[in-house]
Amino acid sequence: MSGEKDQVRLQQMMAPDLRPETYVYCTFQDHCLPVDLSPICTFRESEGLTAIVERSQAVQAKVPYIFEAKLITLTVHSSLEAIGFLAMISSALAKAGIPCNAVAAFHHDHLFIPVNRADDAFSLLEALSQSSAPAVI
Repeated sequence: MSGEKDQVRLQQMMAPDLRPETYVYCTFQDHCLPVDLSPICTFRESEGLTAIVERSQAVQAKVPYIFEAKLITLTVHSSLEAIGFLAMISSALAKAGIPCNAVAAFHHDHLFIPVNRADDAFSLLEALSQSSAPAVI
């Protein structure tokens, strides 16, 4: 299955899901992930390996971290070739002054939102998904 490409349908079907866990960003300059971490996402950069993990894991492993965030998953199966969907989402969040770090995965788009703004972001996304008018970028 290739996923939805139509921006209006994506908006209406996004069904945001706010996870209760707090996630943090860690970096490992040697590109080696400690064995006691189970990241939800990793990305290899020239400066090191970035890992997004549950804060409890980082604390337990005594690994330095930054950016405490909540995860909102847009549960609609979005195509990796969808045009403008994440731009529309990030624009709506930006207009509300809400930072967002987005990750596009195979099935869904995932948003890491600062802990203190997660409820605001979730409410905004819920309202956006229930709106009959397409969001304007």
